[in-house]
Amino acid sequence: MPEGPQVGRKPFKNQSVRRLAGLGAGLGVLPLLASCSAEVSRGFLPGNRDTTNNTALITDLWVNSWIAALVVGIITWGLMIWVIVAYRRRKNTVGFPAQLSYNLPLEVFYLAIPLIVIGVLFVFTDREQRAIDARYPNPDVVIDVFGKQWSWDFNYVKEQVHEDAGQQAHLTGDWGTPDRLPTLYLPVGKKVELHLQSRDVQHSFWVVDFLQKRDLYPGHEQYNPYINITPNRVGEYMGKCAELCGEYHSEMLFKVRVVSQQEYDSHIADLKAKGNTGNLGADYNRAPMSAPSPQAPDAAQ
Repeated sequence: MPEGPQVGRKPFKNQSVRRLAGLGAGLGVLPLLASCSAEVSRGFLPGNRDTTNNTALITDLWVNSWIAALVVGIITWGLMIWVIVAYRRRKNTVGFPAQLSYNLPLEVFYLAIPLIVIGVLFVFTDREQRAIDARYPNPDVVIDVFGKQWSWDFNYVKEQVHEDAGQQAHLTGDWGTPDRLPTLYLPVGKKVELHLQSRDVQHSFWVVDFLQKRDLYPGHEQYNPYINITPNRVGEYMGKCAELCGEYHSEMLFKVRVVSQQEYDSHIADLKAKGNTGNLGADYNRAPMSAPSPQAPDAAQ
């Protein structure tokens, strides 16, 4: 009879160990299974890796940063759980455990490792950011992008033409609005420089699939940013203002069409035929603190 309870306890302990091992193995396999998904492999970012020459850099920086954070998190939580389990207070324990004032090697280790991790992340982030922000010495296409309440103007600088003055989306909840949005044309495979400016208040230029976003500061020409990209995939992409800029901020939408060089040249020729010659300049700007126009729902030119 004495052996009965002891025999019964061993399978129970072994079964618990198996369950914990199975759970750990399952958690370990989940990332491997998830990595098979293209969406997961690009960190749930929109678009594709090769949408522009910069999207792969941005995607890799994003995904690798999350991997580093995951590794640090697993190690940290693992150590915390191990300490909780290994140094828990046992049954029938009396008094206090041994008290240690400090452990110099351990403290140096805990200080050095985070500094090394932060330093590595900084180096990679700085390298990729410099590559993304680098300007082309001689871009094939130069476009002035003006944000305004609540639309966009596009000047094709080298071709000396402009798009029709953009009108805001006027969202009604019905389909068809994208057909009326201002559209920016870019030739595929060409070096493009976008010079971002504001006509009134602060805006933010964001083409979602390009993974790049830049703020536009009115009245501060030295801060107006540039985006230099090479579009690699033909297609139509949605853009929007990403900075709250007034009552109709949500209707400040636009499209980007990446087309072949032939189609791009044809579009430029159409703009010239329509009389859209010359560039829409700063004479259309409004003072940043000026009162809103009575025709607020319409995009100011």
